[in-house]
Amino acid sequence: MIAVAERRRRSQKGITLVELVVAFTILITLSAMALPMARYKVRREKERDLRYALKEIRTAIDKYKDMAEQQQLGQTKLGTENYPETLEVLVEGVKVPGPQDKKIRFLRRMPRDPFTGSTEWGKRSVQDDPKSMSWGGQNVFDVYSKTMEKAPDGTNYSDWE
Repeated sequence: MIAVAERRRRSQKGITLVELVVAFTILITLSAMALPMARYKVRREKERDLRYALKEIRTAIDKYKDMAEQQQLGQTKLGTENYPETLEVLVEGVKVPGPQDKKIRFLRRMPRDPFTGSTEWGKRSVQDDPKSMSWGGQNVFDVYSKTMEKAPDGTNYSDWE
């Protein structure tokens, strides 16, 4: 009789309830550990994209200013300090004086802010206070993110250089 019961147990396939509970517990624990890591990775990617976008726009502003100071863009508007009047000028381009109708573009497209999902950036002119959150409208000296979120170190993303 004992041999028959042992043969039956060996021939049965499947898992017990205890094995199932242990497997699900391990799976839930691993999932709970992976979720914060995934959020952290997404946040880091957004931060990297923000740094890249800010650098791209600021580099375009600097190139515009350099060319304007070298008189390569023709006469600039008084009061702009040789900075672009708007960010759109960097994308649309500036007609260069000369025999050919040539336009110089400083950006192919306006980068998207990864935190707001918009191409609208906060702007500061030379005449504005360095920490101002409103734009005077004279020129575009600097840009910042319009998000109100904070980085893990406690700084505002809008204050990033």
